Amino acid sequence: MSEIYSGKRLRVEKSIFMLPDGREKERVVVKPSNAVAILPREGNHCYLIKQYRYVIDAWLFEAPAGTIESGETPEETAHRELKEETNFIARTLIPKGCIYTSPGFTTEKLYLYEAQGLSPSTGCQYEDDELIEVVKITIETVKRMVSSGHICDAKTICLVHLCLG
Repeated sequence: MSEIYSGKRLRVEKSIFMLPDGREKERVVVKPSNAVAILPREGNHCYLIKQYRYVIDAWLFEAPAGTIESGETPEETAHRELKEETNFIARTLIPKGCIYTSPGFTTEKLYLYEAQGLSPSTGCQYEDDELIEVVKITIETVKRMVSSGHICDAKTICLVHLCLG
């Protein structure tokens, strides 16, 4: 293994590994911190964020999400990120499993939660590069947005499927 890049949120390494059939291969692997994504739900509505993503130069409807910081559990991160990105506190977080975002080149694991029992909070803190608007949407509209491709963020699609069926 040789390190190509190391930053605050991820490392990039070139690795040589052995396939199950005995062949040796070289790959570049992106190793970010793991993260969480949360679908806040209230009655017949849920809350998404509309966020500008500069990497693709587009606004996306997404579930609130964020990186697990050193020493945090995924559940602690989910509570923190929910408050920071939506200004809500959840009475209940229901674990919905986890996903690997792109296992062909990254080790990133995303822990999924449904948030219920929402109450307003203070302390919404966007990072300096985040442009975010919190949007309340009916569950039926969210499902249609997924079906039509209007919601194209993978973590959000997973959460809609797992939480809203």
